[in-house]
Amino acid sequence: MNLAYHIVAVLTALWIGFSGYSLFSKQQFVVDPLKEYGVPRSWWNWLAFAKSVGALGLIAGLFAPAIGVAAAVGLILYFLGAAATTVRARSYNTTLFPLLYLAPAVATLVLQLAR
Repeated sequence: MNLAYHIVAVLTALWIGFSGYSLFSKQQFVVDPLKEYGVPRSWWNWLAFAKSVGALGLIAGLFAPAIGVAAAVGLILYFLGAAATTVRARSYNTTLFPLLYLAPAVATLVLQLAR
């Protein structure tokens, strides 16, 4: 179980970290949906920061479990909010994308708590 947790945590952190980087660098595939959803541009860097800090927290959680739990919970809340934003914007065909990030964050938390 410990090995599974480490693998899932690192892969999740890399994936969410890449998502944070993509938003910081204003990649079109990330910012176009945000425009469509009506997310104010002034929030973009804060959202990217939240993803990036969450990803770093998952890595820190390998050494300090409480930080990893807090990071996973924060990321779960973040992606639940992202999914709610797509629903609010009536962009139902894109609701799957935040759920694809939510699933490994949940898996990381579950595996960490099972250790």
